[in-house]
Amino acid sequence: MTYQATIEAADKTIASQGKAWEAIDAETVARMRAQNRFATGLDIAKYTAKIMRADMDAYDANPADYTQSLGCWHGFIGQQKMISIKKHFGSTKQRYLYLSGWMVAALRSEFGPLPDQSMHEKTSVPAVIEELYTFLKQADARELGGLFRDLDTARDGGDEVEAKRIQNEIDTFQTHVVPIIADIDAGFGNAEATYLLAKKMIEAGACALQIENQVSDEKQCGHQDGKVTVPHEDFLQKIRAIRYAFMELGVEDGIIVARTDSLGAGLTKQIAVTKEDGDLGDQYNSFLDCEEVDPANIQNGDVFLSREGKLLRPKRLPSNLFQFRAGTGEDRCVLDSITSLQNGADLLWIETEKPHIGQIGGMVDRIREVIPNAKLVYNNSPSFNWTLNFRQQVFDAWQEAGKDLSAYDRDRLMSEDYDSTELAQEADEKIRTFQRDAAAQAGIFHHLITLPTYHTAALSTDNLAKEYFGDQGMLGYVKGVQRKEIRQGIACVKHQNMSGSDIGDDHKEAFAGEAALKAGGSNNTMNQFAAA
Repeated sequence: MTYQATIEAADKTIASQGKAWEAIDAETVARMRAQNRFATGLDIAKYTAKIMRADMDAYDANPADYTQSLGCWHGFIGQQKMISIKKHFGSTKQRYLYLSGWMVAALRSEFGPLPDQSMHEKTSVPAVIEELYTFLKQADARELGGLFRDLDTARDGGDEVEAKRIQNEIDTFQTHVVPIIADIDAGFGNAEATYLLAKKMIEAGACALQIENQVSDEKQCGHQDGKVTVPHEDFLQKIRAIRYAFMELGVEDGIIVARTDSLGAGLTKQIAVTKEDGDLGDQYNSFLDCEEVDPANIQNGDVFLSREGKLLRPKRLPSNLFQFRAGTGEDRCVLDSITSLQNGADLLWIETEKPHIGQIGGMVDRIREVIPNAKLVYNNSPSFNWTLNFRQQVFDAWQEAGKDLSAYDRDRLMSEDYDSTELAQEADEKIRTFQRDAAAQAGIFHHLITLPTYHTAALSTDNLAKEYFGDQGMLGYVKGVQRKEIRQGIACVKHQNMSGSDIGDDHKEAFAGEAALKAGGSNNTMNQFAAA
């Protein structure tokens, strides 16, 4: 409904109530409705799921249409990210939010900083989703509030052309609300626990949930050692649980991202149930590291498998975990991925130990032999040393090509001494084009960085502390922060406005009329930034 149509509809409702509602202004109602387009988290999930599905179709038609996100651990960070995207690019198209379980654990748990092992409160995840969308909706309200004030100014000045232009901008306003891919870890329990948490996350606004095939109570960060996977059927139960949650809540096109940690996981907690040769359980068990056993040498407490007429003893650790054969990680990743897509998942996530397009693409090619439109969400992880990885990749390629490498020491390529070299420049170019190239060559639909804003917060705070508490004093803040905010057009320099003071003034005026005590008067020091 257009802005004018909303005014007219509200006016009819107000008129129907007679004198009792005569102080209610129809245009103010229309403005408040525009500023609160999404009444519930489910409204957001339904809206964003359609966006993400359309983006997936667009990527299938053209891999250049990949999508991106940055992980955000607080509503304000997510809000500022989307404000920046709209400012610099004019559109939020193909840009999402990512919510990392790692950052929730490290930054948002009541226990304080925790490792990424599913020890944080499961309720903290939907709470942060709700917080992110609250801040994005506030960004809408703030920007629209500015348009409403501009509209009033144009009308007061008798500029009908400008008034119509602004009204059209209101009607075509692009919301800051975008899809969020939210990390449900390994489900925080069994399939029922996964279903219950999934519902909370969807009700908070998440249209896409990412779940991994690790054991829930042994869960580790994807870039740490000690990862333990579960048999396929256990994982598929949780995928089905999430689908039921989406269906129950009416988000029938909700997206499930199935993550496999098998590449770096050498352990499993249990031997899979198998009913016939070659079934999923049998395929899972075939990767176990086993030794053939002479029936005469059976020991008390041993666990055995039978395969092809042989009695096999899986290698069991003191932790009671079973070990996979070395070198089976990629095969297990491929089987995990195919199985997940065949059983209701929409996208894949393969956690790798390095950002190598050839490695990722090799696995995707094998998956696409079975599922032609398979596509990935990929973690451009801060756990990778991107500089060293890509310099070594270039070094190895040059070495294979027979190029003279006498000026380089492969083990020291991280050194600043190499920053201006041809090798470093080629590596940086490969990093710059990594997302584009991987989308085209390795089936990556969505590129994300899990915890970039964790690092930016630490880096910017370090820089400010070094200057402010050192010789620079207040100049450390003014030169390093405020002056840059003003010159780069960072809206947050007017922090009172960003926090909602002008929105509050609009409401006070609507509620109290001339009696309203507004904060944005002549004595507001934010007026010093009027030209910013």
